Amino acid sequence: MEENKIVFKVKEQEQGLKLKEYLKKIQRFSGRLIRGAALSGRIEIDNKRVKLNHVLKSGDVICFNLIKEESQNIGAEKMDIEVVYEDRDIIVVNKKPGIVVHPTRSYPSGTLANGLIYYFQKSGENCIVRLVSRLDMDTSGLIIVAKNQFAHMCLSRDMKSEDFEKSYIAVIHGKMKEGQGIIDLPIYRPEGDDIRRIVDKRGQRSITHYKVIEEFKHDQLLKLILKTGRTHQIRVHLSYLGHPLYGDTLYGIEGDNRYINRQALHAYRLKFPHPRGNKILELETDIPEDISHLIKEIK
Repeated sequence: MEENKIVFKVKEQEQGLKLKEYLKKIQRFSGRLIRGAALSGRIEIDNKRVKLNHVLKSGDVICFNLIKEESQNIGAEKMDIEVVYEDRDIIVVNKKPGIVVHPTRSYPSGTLANGLIYYFQKSGENCIVRLVSRLDMDTSGLIIVAKNQFAHMCLSRDMKSEDFEKSYIAVIHGKMKEGQGIIDLPIYRPEGDDIRRIVDKRGQRSITHYKVIEEFKHDQLLKLILKTGRTHQIRVHLSYLGHPLYGDTLYGIEGDNRYINRQALHAYRLKFPHPRGNKILELETDIPEDISHLIKEIK
C-alpha cells in the first residue's frame, strides 16, 4: 500500500551522495531506522533493492517501506479511549486521570498502552505502542503515540524545535507574584528516591513558561508551556515557589482532596509538525469535569 511507503526524488544538487548519506543528512533519518530498513530490504530505487553505499543519480526515485514485522509484550484490553486525532502515522488521545500510560511492575495491566493495543487490533492495524509523550498517572490530557518507527523518529527528533509545544492548565494554591513569567530552576532526583524530584543545583536545567489566565478569590488558573520535559516538572516548580497544585499530595498539601482527588493538571493543547510533510498540527481539549468542579468551588 502506498500509504505505508515514503517516496523521495533525488535532486540534481544531491546526486553523487551515497544512499546512507542522503537519508541521514538530507532527510534527517536516524542511523537506527536506516540500518534496520536496509537489513530487511525495505529500501528500493526504481523498484530495485539497493545497498546503503549505492551512489545516487539525479532523478532517482527512492522508496522507503515503513512496514516491518514487530511485536510487543503488552496484552490487549478493551478500554474507552478518546481519540482526538488519528491518521496512518500517529494517534493522539485524551487520557483520563487515574490511568497509567505504560505497564510497570506496579501496574502490569489496565494501562493506556493495553487499551491502545486492543484498539489497533480491532482496527486491523499491525502497530505497537510507541509513546512520543507521557503523562503522570493522575495528570489528564493529550498524549501522542506513533504508529510506526519513522513517525516516532521524526516526532522525537522535533520535540526540541520551536514548532513543538506542550501546553497545560493548572489550578494553584495562592497567587504568583507576576501575571506571567519563566521558571528556570534545575530539577534533581535525590538518591534512593525513584518518585520524588526536587529543585537542586545538581539537577538538569528545567524551564517552564507560565501565564495567569483566571483569578479566583485566593487562587489562580495558570497556562503553562514546557520548554523541557523533566519528570514532574510543573508540579516541582510550582511547589518550590510556594504555589502547589490543588490535589497534589506528593508536592503539595497533605490531605488536599476536598474538591478534587488528583493534581489539578491537564495537558490541554499540543502543537507539533506532522512527521510526513511537516504540516503543523494544533490540537486542544476541554477542561475536564473534575477541574471545572474545583474552579466553581474556589471562585
